[in-house]
Amino acid sequence: MTKQQWEGFRPGAWQETIDVRGFIQANYTPYKGDERFLAPATERTQNLMKKLENLFALEREFGGVLDIDTQTVTSLLNYKPGYLDRENEIIVGLQTDRPLKRGVNPFGGLRMTRDACRAYGYELSRKVEDEFLYRTTHNDGVFRVYNEETRAARHCGLITGLPDAYGRGRIIGDYRRVALYGVDRLIEEKRKDKREKGRGVMDVDAIRLQEELFQQINFLGKLKEMAQMYGFDISEPAQNAREAVQWLYFGYLGAIKEQNGAAMSLGRVSTFLDIYFERDLRAGILDETGVQEILDDFVMKLRMARHLRTPDYNELFGGDPMWITESVGGMGEDGRTLVTKSSYRMLHTLYNLGSSPEPNLTVLWSAALPEPFKRY
Repeated sequence: MTKQQWEGFRPGAWQETIDVRGFIQANYTPYKGDERFLAPATERTQNLMKKLENLFALEREFGGVLDIDTQTVTSLLNYKPGYLDRENEIIVGLQTDRPLKRGVNPFGGLRMTRDACRAYGYELSRKVEDEFLYRTTHNDGVFRVYNEETRAARHCGLITGLPDAYGRGRIIGDYRRVALYGVDRLIEEKRKDKREKGRGVMDVDAIRLQEELFQQINFLGKLKEMAQMYGFDISEPAQNAREAVQWLYFGYLGAIKEQNGAAMSLGRVSTFLDIYFERDLRAGILDETGVQEILDDFVMKLRMARHLRTPDYNELFGGDPMWITESVGGMGEDGRTLVTKSSYRMLHTLYNLGSSPEPNLTVLWSAALPEPFKRY
């Protein structure tokens, strides 16, 4: 790693190993003040949000789904780059090639995918049906291992919520790693793991782990290619706050292109990103308006995330659930608050952009939180 890559950060063991927590602990700035520093939405942000609100309204008029690509199985590299407003966006990247357009993800199960398409007036293409003739979906695999009693209980509704209709439940990835270390370093560490694990006894568990590590390395490479399609090289660590947000978002975008989990949580990103924002503020690269503008743009992208679900699934919840949970606030094990200025900024997006169920902003509460933050 070059000196330039880490300039402005306090050195520590996090540089030698993949240790995001160590980086945060060494570099974040707790904030105990109030919200008076916050900046309103810029004209650029307001114009982008109006464009997005028009799309949301059109989506509602179409019965909750604006468009579905029934020809393409969603993955990192299967769509051309998509934009809301290419000339004015700060943070870029969509799941498909157009805003709010949904892809199909039959890896969980073909039946749910077919039913979801038909519910909104679409038909899953013969192309995708044929491709999955040679693939065991999650649904197929689960039902093959159910015994007769479980099948009967499932069929009559005695047991519900079994993981047989889609591929994953809640996933909380650490997308911050992409910004902090760059993809090349992550690939290097995964290759080290694969070499090390390959020296042991190759039993069933070891073989499965080797395959999983191969796939992780493979998809990290695809993540780099996806970012390159948008004109970004994420092989190296992010050099500034805007890159940190973009790199992190690319990590999350890759996850939701590939997985349709019931909850695709974001994790804790505001405290992490605050380190980059504070560094750029000190260097004069950004002012408070610029910081808020980046975060507002980031949150707009999260609000645009979509999975294709059946209507009966959506009716269980408030709208079109993704559970893009961002954990805000909380206390550290060392007694310091994890509230930063960006904890306020993240919550402030609800004022600048209007209310929204996504991303799910979850405040980690403690009596020891700073009083101004608890009031806010």
